[in-house]
Amino acid sequence: MDGEVNPLRVGVIGCGNISGIYFKNLPTFSAVEVVACADLKPELSAEVAASNPSINAVTTEQILADPSIDIVLNLTQPGYHLEVMKAGIEAGKHVYGEKPLSIAFRDSVRLLTVAEDSGVRVGCAPDTFLGAGIQTCRELIDSGVIGSPIGATAFFTTPGHERWHPAPAFYYKVGGGPMLDMGPYYLTALVNLLGPAESVSGTARITYPKRTVTSEPLNGTKIDVEVPTHVTGSVSFANGAVATVMTSFDVWGAELPRLEIYGSEGTISMPDPNTFGGPVRLLRSTIGEWEDVPVTRRFHENFRGLGVADMATGIAAGRPHRASGELASHVLEIMEAFGTSSDAGRRIDLTSTCARPESLPDDLIGVG
Repeated sequence: MDGEVNPLRVGVIGCGNISGIYFKNLPTFSAVEVVACADLKPELSAEVAASNPSINAVTTEQILADPSIDIVLNLTQPGYHLEVMKAGIEAGKHVYGEKPLSIAFRDSVRLLTVAEDSGVRVGCAPDTFLGAGIQTCRELIDSGVIGSPIGATAFFTTPGHERWHPAPAFYYKVGGGPMLDMGPYYLTALVNLLGPAESVSGTARITYPKRTVTSEPLNGTKIDVEVPTHVTGSVSFANGAVATVMTSFDVWGAELPRLEIYGSEGTISMPDPNTFGGPVRLLRSTIGEWEDVPVTRRFHENFRGLGVADMATGIAAGRPHRASGELASHVLEIMEAFGTSSDAGRRIDLTSTCARPESLPDDLIGVG
């Protein structure tokens, strides 16, 4: 475990649907302390403060101006990600945000340049790849048990978030869609396992130009769809592996694997990359049958916020953090390239790369 230091103080901007799990989990990490929260709807931040006496409900401007706050945690909707992250950097604070880093790759590149010039760090979800399930798969690949990686499959399908989300319209606007919404989980896991990508070939479509909300409180509301809702294609990685990827809000049901990695000596069947735990299964060429792999590492439950804690411990120890802005920007270019490829009718060569994140030692992040 990195040396024990005073926790870094965190101010949360955005107290909507995803924030609850962060407010639940972050107090369990010794590296961080949540001290303030803000939201465009003050009643939401007031609710958080009422349930957490150590957290003050303030304004975004107060969080940015507070010199005692070290990290701005940005949990706003995608359209605000760039604005809030940039404001945090300009205030001299480290920033960590929900995915995607921004809704345009070019903006993420500029954001990282501003952060580097300012001497602060950028982190970005998802951090599920740091969980027990994906890290167990990483250990298997690094051990050479499946030989050299040849390919992968990554499939996410659903009939749409308007069936359960209380305010689903943003999923169908610029910055939304199945690739920017769920692609980060799958593609971040793949980059963690296989390393950076080099090119993308993609096809995308809008299946239903209008969607009808069936969740409460907006049941019956119509949504105009602005972004592709069925995106598919392939990603070629620098190590030679090729992944087949599909993300869709248009599929009523499927029996596809979530993630599989194919190697010269075997196959790994991986858990849902939107979760932290297992199951993990392995098929070796020498055995020819599936085996269940024990998932005994820490962080097998929903530990969203783990990436924030890793960034905080990395800052204190002077080491890189894993859910980095560099990784998130590269994944964003991969995702954006599916649409660019579909529109252009050709393969897109990527302009970015990133370091393959280090595996997460089981005893690195302090809890307590």
